[in-house]
Amino acid sequence: MDKPEIIDHYYPGLSTIQQKQFALLGPLYKEWNEKINVISRKDIDNLYINHILHSLGIGKVISFKAGAEILDVGTGGGFPGIPLAILFPEANFHLVDSIGKKITVVNAVAEGLGLKNVKAQQARVEETRGTYDFIVSRAVARMQEFYSWVKNKSKKESRHNLDNGILYLKGGDLDEELDELKKPYALYSLSDYFQEVFFETKKVVFIPL
Repeated sequence: MDKPEIIDHYYPGLSTIQQKQFALLGPLYKEWNEKINVISRKDIDNLYINHILHSLGIGKVISFKAGAEILDVGTGGGFPGIPLAILFPEANFHLVDSIGKKITVVNAVAEGLGLKNVKAQQARVEETRGTYDFIVSRAVARMQEFYSWVKNKSKKESRHNLDNGILYLKGGDLDEELDELKKPYALYSLSDYFQEVFFETKKVVFIPL
């Protein structure tokens, strides 16, 4: 069922505004994807499961508090940042990508949804300033390389149930990558939260910073 109702199924208790925003995501991305291809043609038909619900897997691991600052690195068309910004309207999201046309889509979607808690920037993560409670991303690089990009981006004081750090969406066998990193980590299997076949090998990797 690749429809907005799948979000209600896994996240009951959304406000009417959130439900409307999630319902709007499908048409907005389809419209923009025809102008600027940020999601593969095959995947656009599975947008709610493969992109939106996948992004919201982070929301099963942590609830961002009001005022939390989250950096989304290599956001592409806005994942996981845009779905998380809908789910956590009182947290602030800074979405960065080095490709300008992707940021064009992010800005248009955020504006179309009326999201006030999203800032998008065309930049490499090394060029961004500031520190954050959490850095989120979807498989933009090997863990060791990603860690080197963001290791100085974390605020010192933690105020969530997890220490400040990286929340990384990645699939498949991660043992080699995580051994190579030589840092403490925790793995959360998304198949524990979502029953769709897509999530069988998908995980959230948490690495404290």
